[in-house]
Amino acid sequence: MPIDRPRLLLMIGSACALSACAEPHGGVPYMGGPTNFGEANRQTMAAQVVNPLPVYDTPLPETSGEHAEQAITRYRTDKVKRPANAKISNVATVAASAAGN
Repeated sequence: MPIDRPRLLLMIGSACALSACAEPHGGVPYMGGPTNFGEANRQTMAAQVVNPLPVYDTPLPETSGEHAEQAITRYRTDKVKRPANAKISNVATVAASAAGN
């Protein structure tokens, strides 16, 4: 009795899925043994930890709570100080020069 195509695909898919559950080397992680298991996770977590006692090359500038309060008040009342000449980039100028304009 020949096997129809959908049943054959189902059998192949099941075999592939079940083979993924097999553990090589008798269940021992094969990338360095049990002592190395999870090292990538530990390294990633360590990279995300912030230094609680940072050392800076230059001293931090003095801050003022009163100055910050004034800035927040201006922001909330929509009276933010606009920069005098805010120019983001010169891409348009460079593109025009390259085009020969």
